[in-house]
Amino acid sequence: QVHLVESGGGLVQPGGSLRLSCSLSGDISDIVFWVWHRQTPGKQREWIGATTRAGTTTYADSVTGPFTISRDNAGTTVYLQMNSLTQEETPVYYCSVKPNLEIEYWGRGTQVNVSA
Repeated sequence: QVHLVESGGGLVQPGGSLRLSCSLSGDISDIVFWVWHRQTPGKQREWIGATTRAGTTTYADSVTGPFTISRDNAGTTVYLQMNSLTQEETPVYYCSVKPNLEIEYWGRGTQVNVSA
């Protein structure tokens, strides 16, 4: 069974920073894409960015600069460093992984509360 678990969410003041983690375990290997998403209440789900097996990382225009995606040496955990969190909202951040073109696994998300 495949398990994807996001962690690191919580309360942060406007302008602050958080580092989220997405850990993978189970019968899966050779991930092609690691992807970060977020969904804010009342808004559509948004693609944040992704890193590939080849090591290429891309970001949405809205987060380029403040956000950074990285991966651990073992290839089982991906991180999302979020700086300059200015919008006072409560989005849920999700990660997903794709081992091939047909299959995508999702975590259950971790909520971030940006509030003064």
